[in-house]
Amino acid sequence: MDGKFAVFFCSAVSEIDPKYRQAARACIRAACLSGYGIVSGGTVKGCMKLVADTAAEMHAYHRGVLPRFMRGLEHPALTETQWTDTMSARKDLMREGTCLAVALPGGIGTLDELSETLCLAKMGLYHGRVVALNLDGFYDAYRAQLDRFVRDGMLSEAALTLIAFPSTVEEFEKLL
Repeated sequence: MDGKFAVFFCSAVSEIDPKYRQAARACIRAACLSGYGIVSGGTVKGCMKLVADTAAEMHAYHRGVLPRFMRGLEHPALTETQWTDTMSARKDLMREGTCLAVALPGGIGTLDELSETLCLAKMGLYHGRVVALNLDGFYDAYRAQLDRFVRDGMLSEAALTLIAFPSTVEEFEKLL
């Protein structure tokens, strides 16, 4: 499929606060309405399932990328399923061809995906925009750590411009 694509990094856990689930649905809807194809982890677990369900409801293109050890967990509504051998290869393939990388509130895997994507952007190896949905201050501690890196000379001020921290779905929509 030709067009613009957004990769969404999110939780594989289902038992999260409903506000994060609602925000995930709203962000996917907004991205689809703005003409983005969706790329995600593509499983039937947690917010990844919500992403897939919402993309399907919006009749949007949705590419799921899964490591082979997750065979059987792929969401049946994916437009395309791609398989990798490792989690590292999964992250690379998820970002491939995207112009927007969005970290929804999530766990350690989401933090890993966000941090690696920001690092690649800093090195000029990822050319899309990087966004962390900071709903109810979810990413405040991460942002504070980045500020600390700048204060201690370990990260440039310019690198901070590579990531946006919208605190509401409405602020996120303005970035699309």
